[in-house]
Amino acid sequence: MDKNQATGLILFAAVILTYSIFFATTPEIPPVETTSSVDSTTTTAVVAAAELATAGVPDSLLDLERQRKFGDLAPFTVGEEAPLVLENDVVKITLSNKGGSIKEVLLKKYTSWKNEPLYLLDSAQTSLNYSIDTRLGAVNLNDLYFVPALSSAEVEGVKQQTVTFTASSPAGQLIQKYTLKEGEYTLEKNFEIQGLEGIITAKAVQIDWKDEIKSQEKDLAESRRKTQVNYYLAEGTYENLGLSDDPDDAVVAEPVKWIGFSQRFFTAGIIADSVFQEVKLSQSTPADSSLVRSMSASLSLPILEGQANLSYYFGPDQYKTLKAITPGFEENVDMGYFFVSWVNKYIVVHLFEFLEKYFDSYGIIIILIVLLIKVALSPLTYKSYIGMAKMRVIKPEIDELKEKYGDDATKMQQEQMKLFSQLGVSPLSGCLPLLLQMPFLFAMFFFFPNAIELRQESFWWADDLSTYDEFIKLPFTIPFYGAHVSLFTLLMTISQVLYAHFNNQLTTATGPMKNLGYIMPVMFMFVLNSYPAGLSFYYFVSNIFTFGQQALIKLFVDDAKIRQKVEENKVKNVDKKKSKFQQRLEDAMKVADANKKK
Repeated sequence: MDKNQATGLILFAAVILTYSIFFATTPEIPPVETTSSVDSTTTTAVVAAAELATAGVPDSLLDLERQRKFGDLAPFTVGEEAPLVLENDVVKITLSNKGGSIKEVLLKKYTSWKNEPLYLLDSAQTSLNYSIDTRLGAVNLNDLYFVPALSSAEVEGVKQQTVTFTASSPAGQLIQKYTLKEGEYTLEKNFEIQGLEGIITAKAVQIDWKDEIKSQEKDLAESRRKTQVNYYLAEGTYENLGLSDDPDDAVVAEPVKWIGFSQRFFTAGIIADSVFQEVKLSQSTPADSSLVRSMSASLSLPILEGQANLSYYFGPDQYKTLKAITPGFEENVDMGYFFVSWVNKYIVVHLFEFLEKYFDSYGIIIILIVLLIKVALSPLTYKSYIGMAKMRVIKPEIDELKEKYGDDATKMQQEQMKLFSQLGVSPLSGCLPLLLQMPFLFAMFFFFPNAIELRQESFWWADDLSTYDEFIKLPFTIPFYGAHVSLFTLLMTISQVLYAHFNNQLTTATGPMKNLGYIMPVMFMFVLNSYPAGLSFYYFVSNIFTFGQQALIKLFVDDAKIRQKVEENKVKNVDKKKSKFQQRLEDAMKVADANKKK
């Protein structure tokens, strides 16, 4: 309370006291001391004095004050607040007859990382206000009391509960209806105005939603990296405020279909049946470590033929669940950039769903996913191995060219291309299959940090596969690494270094390219040490399977036979003409060499 508010309250109390003493036929009211300074003690005394004075004031005076502020809606401002509950097997939603508002949302199948009940909305951290315009100005519905009626029914074989909040007067009614269906995280809301012509002038319902997102996960830094305000334009475009820790806001000129306060594993969203207009969004990162983000949304929902309909989503960020809610809502789960997201959306998500039916251990599920992907990509792996083997057996010819044309890079490249053409060898034959496998490798980098399926699932020494496995807690912090040792990440690094050593024996790579295979795993060890254990475990298992694949292929691939095939190609292609592509490439190299000499 600021000084102006306190001063106004003192003056209001003084007027009430004066009226009570000189005009009202009530017992004498004890005097209240006031001072010139307004501190917390004085403010409390003034409030108490005002309440005491009101007890001796005729109801007509209070009615006049309510009438002045609320007009014909004044009768709706009198009542006693009481909670009501809508509940199914997955969510428990507490409503209030004051304002017909949502107070709490409890997700019944989930807990916080401290094993406490997981409230996605909490009256202590959340304010959700609806207001409408009247002939006397805007009225906040949270100042009005509604009469509740709870009912249940079965519609098309689906059980549902409905709470109808009604504020009735001779001039008409305000009705707010909430419906919750069995097994769903979606809460439908219908706002209706019956009658009240000339009293309510609103063309839209104004909604103001502010939320202090509580920390539900162990890793606060990772939670903040994955928490943001998302929204979807009516034209079909997904947007967000970004993941920066800096305060951000947006005024959206276009109509909006839905807005999501999206956390790492959960989303609280509001969805319009029509569209939202005049949308203003903001987010910031609080200093309080018990909070992840501060978010707010201000928007208006048009009232069409006396009604405004919307729905809420309070639930987990499961891709297939969100996809069934409304178009674009699945974007609240980050599946990666467009060139890798298709792997997660169309392959990995369905594999997880299928394997969950038969296996309870997510460690086993990860192993099986690696196996299935490796088997599916085995033809590419085989072609890659054969390509590297061909390059390996012609290494003597390449070394001869290096000795002969080592000082002339252009000539060296021309002769190498000629040699490759004669021998029927392509330098890309070993690399291209590997490149085609890269989307699967990078897709997992996005899938595992956002997979709610792994949340609080243990495997071996890891208590939670959705966060890092703290095998050793360090008494100090290593820059860019952290204050713990993730054993899965360490095993992944060791296996990757061994694979690089093994792979170098099969290729002709030399110099920096050869050493890169050792440097990259160490760099990733620093990056992935604080990433989910499930991700590191996947890469570790993938490396083990790759070892096995290459060992198996080696049993059936004979370098002597490959050499024999190369010699046959050499004889067959001795008089082979250059292809148009090869000729154009040589011409381009000659031009580049000439320009270099100039």
